[in-house]
Amino acid sequence: MKQNPSTKKQTLIALRKAQSLVKKIIQMIDEGVYCVRIMEQNLAVVGLLRSAHEKLLENHLNTCFREAIGSRDEKRKQEMIKEILKVVKLANK
Repeated sequence: MKQNPSTKKQTLIALRKAQSLVKKIIQMIDEGVYCVRIMEQNLAVVGLLRSAHEKLLENHLNTCFREAIGSRDEKRKQEMIKEILKVVKLANK
């Protein structure tokens, strides 16, 4: 995977924060913390994962996708377009 160093750093920060929060949520459940407080933390994780996804997509579009679309390989272009549509559809579920 080709990566912009800044995008990579931002993606990893979001994923590490999400990982840390998931551990916290598990602990909160074990300790019987009030449900709404747990759900708030869970939504924070969802937001961090969405942010990481957006960064990954942005990076892909600016590297791999741009390279494929700029090539003369029509089959590869179509594959890339299908891949992007698949990911967008999954993200919107």
